[in-house]
Amino acid sequence: MTQTSILAEQDAFGAPPVSAGYKVDISRGERIGRVSSEWFSRPDDERYLSLSALYAAVRARADRATARTVETRTLRVEASRDNAERLALIVPGREEPIAPTHWSFGQMCSLVGAPAGYMRQLPAPLAGINMQHGLLSHRAELVKTLEADDGRIELRAVTGPDYGRIWDHELVAAVVKIAGEGTGDTRWKVPGLLDWSTMTHNPFVEVTKDTTTLYASDRDVFLFLVDDLNPIEAGRLRDGSPDLYFRGFYCWNSEVGAKTLGMASFYLRAVCQNRNLWGVEDFEEITIRHSKYAASRFAHEAAPALASFANSSPMPFVNGIKAARETIVARTDDDRCEFLRKRGFSKTETAKIIERVLSEEGRKPESVFDFVQGITAVARGKTHQDARLNLEARAKKLLDRAA
Repeated sequence: MTQTSILAEQDAFGAPPVSAGYKVDISRGERIGRVSSEWFSRPDDERYLSLSALYAAVRARADRATARTVETRTLRVEASRDNAERLALIVPGREEPIAPTHWSFGQMCSLVGAPAGYMRQLPAPLAGINMQHGLLSHRAELVKTLEADDGRIELRAVTGPDYGRIWDHELVAAVVKIAGEGTGDTRWKVPGLLDWSTMTHNPFVEVTKDTTTLYASDRDVFLFLVDDLNPIEAGRLRDGSPDLYFRGFYCWNSEVGAKTLGMASFYLRAVCQNRNLWGVEDFEEITIRHSKYAASRFAHEAAPALASFANSSPMPFVNGIKAARETIVARTDDDRCEFLRKRGFSKTETAKIIERVLSEEGRKPESVFDFVQGITAVARGKTHQDARLNLEARAKKLLDRAA
């Protein structure tokens, strides 16, 4: 089934095609576990069933927040004598004490050079004395606070004065522009599931707390969406069936300084129940630190890049895969060894790569695409992340050169 025929079966985005799923080959490409890590770690109250619900939640907390820049010497730490665990901060402009969150307390400790784990074990009065001493002797004169008033005033973040905050709702709003609700009303949606028994990816799965990939906590936001209603054919498998891909992207941010803003775009062959990404190709990632001009960079770089990927044609990717398949670089065993050794692969790595292609494809590698698939297959077996990422980067470099 070609891409054209698949698209012809759909009258509009989200309209079910004839097939209930797409046969995929996940033995190829990379396996990426970033989304799976998010899926495993999120409690129910951090999982959202639509982009509008996610946006409403993160926008509401931003509307209740106040950011200000203050002098460190004007901050006062207050410890409760009645509650050994209660410690609060008195900020200029507010009469009532502000209780730090677990995250902002750690930031305060980092600010004054105190180990957060140790400080949390101390009684509040003793921790307060140490914290106050650190603030008074702190060489930096200014800090930026983020305070939230949600019935109870909390200190959500303490950062440097040049911290360039990109609000979580700004990132979600950029995604909403291209993905609507993220549930099938546009081509971009929460992904379906891989059926391991038939090796088919089924895009028609109900969005529930267990299947959603839209997350937000008190310190970050993470979203993962795919276009799995419109598979892309990029060549043929060994049995002659189409090698199908879907477009996907995930993005993240923390308005309180827990992580950078970033987004990754890629092509993938399937997503399983625990949200591992299988058969990933053409993975690209950009990050933006929350520095002084971060908001401007988001507006002029990250948001347009996301929209560009969402609306771009897959033909450059398809043509790149086609070129890699058609570029024959080795016909003999000597050619194969020479091709890999010249590109920095060891004798042991070379033997493993050739053997993996032989075992998975039933023949030895000949094209650039064959070698790329062999390299990524070996990379999947690496237990150390650095070694795996190094191999995957070298495979991508080969693929890019062929294109």
